[in-house]
Amino acid sequence: MRRLGAIAVVLPVLFFASFAVSTEVGGQAHAVGGRRLARVAGVAAPLRASGWVAEENRRPGTAAWRIPDLKTTVGIDGYADHASVAVGESVGLYVSSRATTFHVEAYRMGFYGGAGARLVWRSGALVGVRQPDPVRDTWTHMVEARWRRSLVVAVGHDWPPGDYLLKLVGSDGAARYVPLTVRDDDARGALVLLNAVTTWQAYNLWGGADLYEGPSGRGKLTDFGHRSRVVSFDRPYAGDGSGSFLGTEYPLVAFAESLGLDLAYWTDVDLHERPAWLLGQRALLSLGHDEYWSTSMRLGAADARDGGVNLAFFGANAVFRHIRFETSLLGADRHEINYKRAAEDPLLRTDRSEVTADWRQAPLSRPESDLVGDLYECNPVKADMVVTEGSAWVFAGTGLADGDHIPNLVGPEYDRVQSSVVTPHSIEVLAHSPVRCHGKPSYSDMSYYVAPSGAGVFATGTNWWICALVGSCPVNAGGHYPETLQRMTENVLRAFAAGPAGLVNPSIPNLRRLPTSPPISVSGEQQRTSGARVAHGSSSSYRGTTSTTR
Repeated sequence: MRRLGAIAVVLPVLFFASFAVSTEVGGQAHAVGGRRLARVAGVAAPLRASGWVAEENRRPGTAAWRIPDLKTTVGIDGYADHASVAVGESVGLYVSSRATTFHVEAYRMGFYGGAGARLVWRSGALVGVRQPDPVRDTWTHMVEARWRRSLVVAVGHDWPPGDYLLKLVGSDGAARYVPLTVRDDDARGALVLLNAVTTWQAYNLWGGADLYEGPSGRGKLTDFGHRSRVVSFDRPYAGDGSGSFLGTEYPLVAFAESLGLDLAYWTDVDLHERPAWLLGQRALLSLGHDEYWSTSMRLGAADARDGGVNLAFFGANAVFRHIRFETSLLGADRHEINYKRAAEDPLLRTDRSEVTADWRQAPLSRPESDLVGDLYECNPVKADMVVTEGSAWVFAGTGLADGDHIPNLVGPEYDRVQSSVVTPHSIEVLAHSPVRCHGKPSYSDMSYYVAPSGAGVFATGTNWWICALVGSCPVNAGGHYPETLQRMTENVLRAFAAGPAGLVNPSIPNLRRLPTSPPISVSGEQQRTSGARVAHGSSSSYRGTTSTTR
């Protein structure tokens, strides 16, 4: 879809030490309801933390990774020739700089006592060069920066696996990021954090075009007809250069690292190229906005689920667009193809299974709900999340009960469970939240189902979950309840790290007893006039590593 943006927790939750945004939460704790006590007990059992993640995050961090002002990003640009590399491999960087010299700083992003990153490597001074303007394909409107390589960076064994920002720093003070994921291809039994680089690239307007718009020939105006049908990874990301990592993914990455769980790091391209690798892991964690999926990605996630690997979708609008890849001048799977309209795709006449329409549309006709559980419905909205199954294991330790509201957590895009499309029979709606989108009342659903393999599949149904973890959602989100979300997120992460979650936490189907006709008035304030208990609270000790650039 188009571009985006109280309850006391009295049981122990590990909080970050220093957040840029302070928040307030509070309220009253409740005993967890009877029918779920065994399930909650299973989740609460302590897990042995992954030694390397905990040890890594005890190392000295720094706030020097930050770019405090987007104005300083003008004058330097760069991209990498791989979205990810394994430890021991190398990556080429392509940099254009107005400054006479520049250098590169490699920051591993994580918890680090609240600092948010650790400096792992720094280059020497390099000569700055103004690289050529990007080229544009006249047929597909693809924008590509065909630059000369500036340097090769060896990713040695002193680079721990993780999500990295390579900070390009010009001698004139300009600065910009290049994201890089560093993999451990020998990892087993891990929670896999999936960087949604295909979605970052779909919304990347660097060079003037993305999969939604492009130059119309009328000055600065852009339109859908002139959009790119192919986007290239051979170009920088717009803005601060970090793609959507800082805005929609980083808070959950840092939170997961603060828990010391066993983690692995992948991109969408890795899932596309080696989907079978997931079968050796505990869970795949799709982050805040993971919209663009290839056939290989989807089959790999489904096979993993059917093999007992848990899936968690911490955003909305996941697995919505179907894509395929082609090779660029720099290597395989560097061109991402999405025509959006099946009639425009040349493969409609030769290979209908790879036509790049929406997954739910013909000729594919495969709604994302058969994997995710719920499916995308509409945007934008701003509404409270309303708890339906307060005794469920996901809510353990939050004090939430049936009918409670988490203010303004639903938005701007939302998903819904719909019985009219393919939906897992075991699905349980944990929160059933009235919304109103483009004048039409509906519901946003947080859901959980268990596959026959025992794997659990959890979906938040809202894009604002991850930013709400640290209270950094857009101002109009209005929610200040990070401790509640942290506890719920920790419950999911720990349950999924323990193995097939359904073996301890079975889903209890409840679609038939949920209301299907939402009230006419469904804004957050209107919902709360009905007398429902609202989440409020005392000051939180959880302060996060948010970026001021997003």
